[in-house]
Amino acid sequence: MDKMDKLPLLEQISADGLCAGCGLCASVSAGSARMALDGAGYLRPTLLQPLTRAQERLVEQVCPGIGLAHAPSDVAYDALWGPLRAVRVGHAEDAQLRHAGSSGGVLSALLAYLLETGQVDYVLHIGASDSEPLHNEIKLSRNRADVLAAAGSRYAPSAPLSGIDALLAQPGRFAFVGKPCDVAALRQYARHQPLVAEKVAYMLSFMCAGVPSMEGTYAILDRVGVARRDVRRFAYRGNGWPGMTRVETHDGKVSEIDYATSWGTILNRHLQARCKICPDGTGEFADVVCADAWYGKDGYPDFSEQQGRSLILSRNDHGEALLHACVAAGYLAMQALPVAEIAKMQPYQRNRKEMVWSRLMALRVMGRATPRYRQLRLLRTASMGGVVANARNFLGMVKRLTLTSKKTGNN
Repeated sequence: MDKMDKLPLLEQISADGLCAGCGLCASVSAGSARMALDGAGYLRPTLLQPLTRAQERLVEQVCPGIGLAHAPSDVAYDALWGPLRAVRVGHAEDAQLRHAGSSGGVLSALLAYLLETGQVDYVLHIGASDSEPLHNEIKLSRNRADVLAAAGSRYAPSAPLSGIDALLAQPGRFAFVGKPCDVAALRQYARHQPLVAEKVAYMLSFMCAGVPSMEGTYAILDRVGVARRDVRRFAYRGNGWPGMTRVETHDGKVSEIDYATSWGTILNRHLQARCKICPDGTGEFADVVCADAWYGKDGYPDFSEQQGRSLILSRNDHGEALLHACVAAGYLAMQALPVAEIAKMQPYQRNRKEMVWSRLMALRVMGRATPRYRQLRLLRTASMGGVVANARNFLGMVKRLTLTSKKTGNN
């Protein structure tokens, strides 16, 4: 990342629009920073005292917002979809897990299998806060019931790595589930902290189209006419596929919005800046990543309600072995899928990676800080996207940056 000498490192990352909000910096700073919602509704590190130079150097190496780099691997790398050991579609054999999950419940099935076979002592993941239902919090699930309670997507800021060092120092092994940027951060941290390999049995992820701020959630409440203080439960998805956004109030009133409306017209208008230049919405650094295996309709994904189905990508031999064991134990059903089918199910992810390079070039032309990406084949994916589409993205980014500068009074 360029130009990081104006502010303390963590503040500069945020000011440059590169923070992903994973929380790893708060953990490795040993109490020098904590994660808190900023005025725009995103989780950002707040400095309590200056970082040491050693802490800053570590952040510079592991922060997914300012850089992503794959370690050498003998797994075949697909320019669009990253390391691919195998591609499949499937679903949880447990009907409850399948219904509660956002797609086919595969991640929940994997977690239940790992816990019930004793391969992990607990799972570190995100769920709805017990005290503030609109917000996310870290969950340490120790059984199937815990996993089931936390199933379903959470389209709001989360910082699952904000206390990772404390967990690494405790007894027990665990599976980690997070957004692609969270997993990338943990994978990069593993290169510096041997306890990650010792304590984290698996790193699992899901495809991500970006993190909406809390303002997106508040906009949903405005749409259904519910005040924040009146919310008892809030679910973005789950309990069906794709599942309804469901708001339940303390007096028992229930309001629902379909997925195409809640995500397609509300939440996706509140994405953090870093997500718009992300080359890894597909969880390239995970052992296994899952996504919605949408059926097609008129050339587009079909969001009508039906039985959940997950797209399943194993990224390495470790993840592939887990999937086979899960199938053999009766937790999971799956079948092979041609790689070419991924783009039909996830056209947004294909388009985003094809356009990242042109957006980065726009940032550089405008003198803005840019992340360092290594071994992600961005020139190759840009060529796949075509000159016209990349030119439009380049000019669109320049226009947005110019308008932003005018609004803030920056030159």
